[in-house]
Amino acid sequence: MNTRALPPTTWTTGTTEAIKTGTWRAALPAYLKRPAPCQAACPAGGEVARWMEQARAGDWYGAWLTLVENNPFPAVAGRVCHQPCESACNRAQYDGALAICSLERHIGDRALAEGWRYPEAPVGTARVAIVGGGPSGLSAAYQLRRRGYAVTLFEAGNALGGLLRDGIPHYRLPREVLDGEIDRILEQGIDVRLGAVFTTAACFARLAETFDAVYLALGARAPRRLAVLPPDGVRILDGADYLAQVNAGHTPALGRYVAVIGGGSAAMDVARSARRAGHDVRVLSLECEADMPAQREELIEAKTEGVLLVGGVMVSAATQDDEGLRLDCVRVRFHDGKTDVIPGSGFTLEAHAVILAIGQDPRLAPLEGMLEIEAGLIAVDERGATSRAGVFAGGDAASLQRFVTHAIGMGKRAAVEIHRWLEGEPPALPGARPTVPASAINTFYHPRAARIGGGRQAAEHLEQAAAEAARCFSCGQCTYCDNCFDYCPDMAVRRVAAGYEIAADYCKGCGLCVRECPTGSIVLREELR
Repeated sequence: MNTRALPPTTWTTGTTEAIKTGTWRAALPAYLKRPAPCQAACPAGGEVARWMEQARAGDWYGAWLTLVENNPFPAVAGRVCHQPCESACNRAQYDGALAICSLERHIGDRALAEGWRYPEAPVGTARVAIVGGGPSGLSAAYQLRRRGYAVTLFEAGNALGGLLRDGIPHYRLPREVLDGEIDRILEQGIDVRLGAVFTTAACFARLAETFDAVYLALGARAPRRLAVLPPDGVRILDGADYLAQVNAGHTPALGRYVAVIGGGSAAMDVARSARRAGHDVRVLSLECEADMPAQREELIEAKTEGVLLVGGVMVSAATQDDEGLRLDCVRVRFHDGKTDVIPGSGFTLEAHAVILAIGQDPRLAPLEGMLEIEAGLIAVDERGATSRAGVFAGGDAASLQRFVTHAIGMGKRAAVEIHRWLEGEPPALPGARPTVPASAINTFYHPRAARIGGGRQAAEHLEQAAAEAARCFSCGQCTYCDNCFDYCPDMAVRRVAAGYEIAADYCKGCGLCVRECPTGSIVLREELR
């Protein structure tokens, strides 16, 4: 007689595979590689969790290769980046954000010291012109060259680097570090034309006709002015001009008392450079000290060096005589871009010189008639493409995000889009993906450990750097720890070549694997049946 096979009893020496316990569940876990918050915050898209994992394993060269996939300036960025990655770090809510910039600087410095070089780039026939040898132009040149393009880089000055060379003091960015990372880019075989000045739209048009694509990274070099303080080059100076002179070794003689107007990072660079030149320096800013746009550590360092910060102040008038300048000032409340003068708050300051550091704008007159200009910037779409086919733009000439790493990131993204455009591929416009929240990290597996000190200083020793890398939560990066495999009560987690997979026939959706994951690499998704 034929009888239907019965499922095994509770106690059996056979297999229980016939019991499909997966039919009980309402949710199924899934392995998901989500971006870490630090990666989402990085203007260059740096895969921090990935290179941290390589550093933790002692693969410092591999960590450097991962870093430079997105940013060819790790030693530079480790010194001057505004650190949005650290502000976003999930560990900040636990025992202190990871010292990402310090570790990036350590790896970048080690690469320079040991002479690490990029893999040899392929050689193609398509030609791309880049106008502007600052961080954005150099980033684009690097990314295009490693993809096989013949790159010609046009720079109006007599040296590459742009703001990195002229606008950042040596004490923050030593020139041997900057030159080392620029030279490594040029070794890829980039044709550099120094002293190349384009003064008319016709010049740019000829460039667009000669090359297969063009990237404009013109920077922002036109200093903003105050009507009450027209620069005379003697007692009233532009901050960019002052820093350029200091960086070239020709520090101007300004007298004892110097007033710096502005509250951003450039103003702090100017103020600290003037203080180091022996001047008594006051910084006057519309913003109160707590709201100054400069980074907090820059303000602290400026004050430590003897710079006096005077926030909530506006210069209303200025007069000159043989002794110097008299600045008539008023107290203000600055909020939402509006300035409210506080009645009866006027006072006077005297200075031998005033340096204006209130921002700069791009010089775009030569492009009028060739490209669309909006609000003083080159108009670009999400790809960085301008109104003329084959011409892309980025950096300070196309964005108000005036940070070095933003310029580097825009150069990288433009290079990717130029490549896709030349290959006839659709634009790469990924939407913003949700990042790993701090609540997804099981901190039981991450013992508390103090962040290394020293601010932006690189981790001095290999052991110190390795210990800091070990603090990384590896958000969204599976570390193959086997927790999911070990803790699954149904043995529904299977090891496979690429990591793990869920045996859906047996997973009851209890979520234990999700809770025990130390990196937030597993999510529980509701199943609708």
